[in-house]
Amino acid sequence: MEQQEMDKILAKAEVLIEALPYIQKFNRKIIVVKYGGSAMSNEELQRNVIKDVTLLKLVGFKPIIVHGGGKEISRWVGKVGKEAEFVNGLRVTDDETMEIAEMVLNKVNKNLVRMVEELGVRAVGISGKDAGLLQCKKRYADGQDIGFVGEICGVDPKVIYDLLEKDFLPIVAPIGLDEQFMTYNINADDAACAIAKAVGADKLVFLTDIEGLYRDINDKSSFISRLTATQAEELIDSGCIGGGMLPKLGNCTDAIREGVNRVHILDGRIAHCLLLEIFTDHGIGTAIIADRDKELCEGNH
Repeated sequence: MEQQEMDKILAKAEVLIEALPYIQKFNRKIIVVKYGGSAMSNEELQRNVIKDVTLLKLVGFKPIIVHGGGKEISRWVGKVGKEAEFVNGLRVTDDETMEIAEMVLNKVNKNLVRMVEELGVRAVGISGKDAGLLQCKKRYADGQDIGFVGEICGVDPKVIYDLLEKDFLPIVAPIGLDEQFMTYNINADDAACAIAKAVGADKLVFLTDIEGLYRDINDKSSFISRLTATQAEELIDSGCIGGGMLPKLGNCTDAIREGVNRVHILDGRIAHCLLLEIFTDHGIGTAIIADRDKELCEGNH
């Protein structure tokens, strides 16, 4: 065998050895992956994400996927001659839009199930309506009625636990019911956060359209690889964070305060970002950790 070929093989072996302590540490631990954004609109990236999650399952993790589908919903809303309307980042959802959203999310859900099954792992696609998983109430945007948009007020994780116990990979669409059994569209970040808290997840991962957090978005040298929940809250209060990242970061700190061990913000457009963050010494995104682990902000993740 030529030396060049041997070097390639040894490099692969070193990667596997580097991953070993993380595989041991997180064996049988629950990880919730919120999947959405641009990573869902590109089939190659979609397959990479599903490969990552499937690998996590096969090496002993208990992954749960919570997916969005906003861009696809907007596309179908446009097909019926309607214009997507948003208030404070929340989709205004009338009867027709709610019907479209549920159909699109169900289509996305079953497509993800198919992709996981193709890789030899058993998956079950559900929505928050199943077994009362996500209970919600009507949500308002600064007092404005925006239709069938739900705010989560309760989570019954029994169906998730049952699926994990039977060795299925649960894939959840963010649709819920209120007390009158009306259907509501729920923000996927909120759904992932609520489910992670309810099942006591060790990790919550947000796949986004940015590399992670910056103290100054215009200064690439200000990238933050790790910070505590308190430091994240200080960052929010400082006004440095804006746009769609503000509620996402709020969800992250809330999850940590409610017992999730670690939250990761990753760029879902990077192939295999999930594996790079979890199974390597340095990672590639931003990790938010509990205050008690503050010393880790200077060390490895």
